Amino acid sequence: MSDKKAFYIKLKGQLKDTTQFPADYMYKFIVPADGSQQQEVQEVFDNKGAVIKTKKSKTGKYISISIVLKLSSADEVISYYRKVEEVEGIISL
Repeated sequence: MSDKKAFYIKLKGQLKDTTQFPADYMYKFIVPADGSQQQEVQEVFDNKGAVIKTKKSKTGKYISISIVLKLSSADEVISYYRKVEEVEGIISL
């Protein structure tokens, strides 16, 4: 089993145990500041009612992105993680 598959199975179990859906879910990502990754992440969540906040690192090399979105299931939470994992250089927190 791949590490990503194991991660998503574990996450789904944790979400089912700790979260009553529908619920607000916060995603946190870090992307390099010198590319289009911030825009790519924001496009995944555009027109979904998400609240998106960004902050540059002290050195200016990275941008942290916090996204709060009301979701209806653990599967929906995971589907967004799968969409943004395609963004080059992204780190999910």
